[in-house]
Amino acid sequence: MPNHILPYNDYGGAMRRRLGRQVQKLALDAGMGCPNRDGRVGTGGCTFCLNEAFSPSYCRETKELHKQIERAIEFHAARHRTSQCYIAYLQSGSNTYAPIDVLEEIYNKILSHPKISGLIVGTRPDCIDEQKLKLLEHISHSKYVAVEYGVETLNDTTLHNTNRHHTSHTTLEAIARTKSHGLDVGAHLIIGLPNEREEHIIACVEGLNSLDIDSIKFHQLQIYHNTPMAMEWEQHPERFMFANSYNADSYIELLTRLIRHLNPKTSVERMASSAPRHLIAHSPLGGIRPDIVRQRVTERLLALGAHQGDLL
Repeated sequence: MPNHILPYNDYGGAMRRRLGRQVQKLALDAGMGCPNRDGRVGTGGCTFCLNEAFSPSYCRETKELHKQIERAIEFHAARHRTSQCYIAYLQSGSNTYAPIDVLEEIYNKILSHPKISGLIVGTRPDCIDEQKLKLLEHISHSKYVAVEYGVETLNDTTLHNTNRHHTSHTTLEAIARTKSHGLDVGAHLIIGLPNEREEHIIACVEGLNSLDIDSIKFHQLQIYHNTPMAMEWEQHPERFMFANSYNADSYIELLTRLIRHLNPKTSVERMASSAPRHLIAHSPLGGIRPDIVRQRVTERLLALGAHQGDLL
């Protein structure tokens, strides 16, 4: 079993063991673009994507990074989340998609804030190269550094149909190269993309297991208004696994099985995503909060006498 309390390897506990302190991530927006929107690899973006859905309100109030950091700390303090260690998380956009000198300036600006102890860079697998990895490795000699990749799926058909404009090989190669530079790697998976079923998602988890990733975020597919996927949902609901009887109970059962297939070394950071309700056209979880999903998955694992990785 991953630890003595929970039947899975919890990200918060893993980071406390890693850094010796309680960690709070602060989501920031450095104004990065995306090669799938500006025409370098594609236009229109991924069919499921709505950047506004995962950009905190305080990031929209100011573009100045130090001010975002201060407002992020205030945001969490107002919710009684105190920490001894703040990690800046570049969440919005593809945060390695810029010239190396621009990236270095942004990263150093963030890390110059006296309350910031490390940096987590969210990006796409096709926006990394050796020069950028060397920069991040250099920074990691004095600060904690990790890279989070929007993997979403390792199914090449789904990647094509959702307008991702890269392949699973690109993803696996990016993760392997990042690990070779001694950097922690996180991965995001979306559960419920069109034409994917349980066996496809388990295959994704098993594919990531072989790369020894450090953390994972599971997101239920949420369909946002005014996206290509919202139109697909309206026209072809039969493509979606949650079109009929799939609901919160089904999601929790599936997530329980996925965790049982997950490498115990990989910490589970998130089991469900949230977004402002007015942006969502459809979500299989309805109004259930992510913390309730986590609680129910924990209870289900304990009821089964199961734990992370026991089905490997």
